[in-house]
Amino acid sequence: MATKKTSAATNRQTVKNEGKKMAVTKNAETTKKTEKKKLESYEIGELDHYLFGQGNHYEIYKKLGAHKVKKGSQEGVYFAVWAPHAQSVSVVGEFNEWAVEMNVMERQEPLGIYTCFVPEARLGDMYKYCIETYSGKLIFKADPFANYSELRPGNASRITDISHLKWSDEAWLTARETWEEEKNPMSIYEVHMGSWRMHPGEEEERFYTYREFAKVAVEYMHEMGYTHIELMGIAEYPFDGSWGYQVTGYYAPTARYGTPEDFAYMINYFHRHKIGVILDWVPAHFPKDAHGLADFDGTPIFEYPDPKKGEHPDWGTKVFNYEKPEVKNFLIANALFWIEHFHVDGLRVDAVASMLYLDYGRQDGQWIPNKYGGNENLEAIEFFKHLNSVVLGRNQGALMIAEESTAWPKVTGDPEEDGLGFSLKWNMGWMHDFTEYMKLDPLFRKNSHYQMTFSMEYAYAEHYILVLSHDEVVHLKCSMINKMPGLGADKFKNLKAGYAFMMCHPGKKLLFMGQDFGQLREWSEERELDWFLLEEKEHQELKLFTSDLLKLYRTKKALYECDDDPNGFTWVNKDDTFRSIFSFIRTSADGKKNLLFVGNFTPVARDDYRVGVPRRKQYKLILNSDDKKYGGDGRRRPEVYKAVKKEWDGMPYSFAYKLPAYGIAIFEF
Repeated sequence: MATKKTSAATNRQTVKNEGKKMAVTKNAETTKKTEKKKLESYEIGELDHYLFGQGNHYEIYKKLGAHKVKKGSQEGVYFAVWAPHAQSVSVVGEFNEWAVEMNVMERQEPLGIYTCFVPEARLGDMYKYCIETYSGKLIFKADPFANYSELRPGNASRITDISHLKWSDEAWLTARETWEEEKNPMSIYEVHMGSWRMHPGEEEERFYTYREFAKVAVEYMHEMGYTHIELMGIAEYPFDGSWGYQVTGYYAPTARYGTPEDFAYMINYFHRHKIGVILDWVPAHFPKDAHGLADFDGTPIFEYPDPKKGEHPDWGTKVFNYEKPEVKNFLIANALFWIEHFHVDGLRVDAVASMLYLDYGRQDGQWIPNKYGGNENLEAIEFFKHLNSVVLGRNQGALMIAEESTAWPKVTGDPEEDGLGFSLKWNMGWMHDFTEYMKLDPLFRKNSHYQMTFSMEYAYAEHYILVLSHDEVVHLKCSMINKMPGLGADKFKNLKAGYAFMMCHPGKKLLFMGQDFGQLREWSEERELDWFLLEEKEHQELKLFTSDLLKLYRTKKALYECDDDPNGFTWVNKDDTFRSIFSFIRTSADGKKNLLFVGNFTPVARDDYRVGVPRRKQYKLILNSDDKKYGGDGRRRPEVYKAVKKEWDGMPYSFAYKLPAYGIAIFEF
């Protein structure tokens, strides 16, 4: 019996061992197939050439560039670069001591994509492409599809692996799929990371990293009441003074603040704390730096070949060739890269007008009309329609925002109805009129009253964001507080009145950093904001007032629900020109908890002020700029005002309110 038991046990063990062997063999075969598949997934194939040549390879960034792979038992890096007019290309880097002849790349047709597998290459290694032009010249270029770069002033690309980023923002992304910007509040905090705050010290030590910034920025934004952050200058760029608007590494988060993993951590952190992230994106132009995209293979493959179309004379930069499928593909895939791979919630597209108009920034004789003789860039128009259709079609709830400064029609219109397809448009006209009015001495504001009312004439032509951006506080334009007329307290009262008008006017909102507490100096990328000002009472009061406005905007549906509905806004009196007083009503979708705004833009108190209202109801004062906590005189006022049957401002009812100098009052009814 013992023998039988032993035999049975032996048989079971034999079966178990055989099973293990089979499993090991099977796993080995599976691993081999997976490795082969992984390598093949990076290798450029016939389909890749076709799609890229058609401009429809929306994940081309997974093929071109440098990717860590395993070929058989050998680990290494697969390199691929598009250089159609090169005579030859090799990849040089730390892994081959920058020797041109060591890793010559193989040309693949029909598009002229060069590839090679380098076993010696390792993560973190710096590299470039050495391109031999048809004239025999050797030029060294950074990888257009690199995901990481050497810290400036160096400009080599770095090998990295971004295929295993860690995310925990599933709840945010799921909610984003059903989020509609038209019906939700958006208060955007525009930030230049490098100068928001700095560590004391030298050069690189001074910048906050992506991880450090995420934590302090979230805390500040929650305190203030912002819903989104918009980051300037994230794609890699060589010169700090360009603020990130002259990009050389479109697929690489700038190394100034850390690694791609650090960047992903920051996005994830914002999302976990319910803050949306918008990036500035620059498809309009790129710099002429020798390591960048300009004349990439010795010829203009990314830019228009004719300088009358291919260069911006004012900016000294190159213009993308929107006629070429591969270039359009480069840009559209890049937009998708930030939104899909890095979970960014939206892109603010810089300098849209410069793309739409062939004569933008050019004198007669410096530009080429289109085939119909007009100044419209027909290829750029088609590009925008394609871009926005793909990005928004694939990513419900994401945002494409146009910085467009002209009266071009249907910027936010449906591409199928000849619109450009953007989600939102910066309201540059409002920004100009508003700032020009606010700079005026109150004595002369009566002559420019229309500058505060004209925006409502076109408020529903597009889906707008009201912006007070970085462009308004640089190049001797003064900070927002120093644009204001008067001295001392009058400046702060003026700015509070202006911010209140902005927050109650239809449209989403954007403030540049420092404006919310009254930064005195113009902004400079070379220094951090003047946070020390918050030790002073007036700056504290302005910050509190701005924060209360932002929170009021987020919590009162009347201020955002019907931004695009003419029924959501009604002037009470837009013609009180002599007294420079504006009054209007914001209405919610269900007609409940509507808001009445009254603003006095002169230093003259109006104790006899009466405002017309549509209903015989009680009107509750929910924000008073003359409150002591905001630096006002603190005079006690009734919380509730009862309308009486007395026609005023064309309304059947009215009530009296003692309106202070520069006074802002918001009532709920």
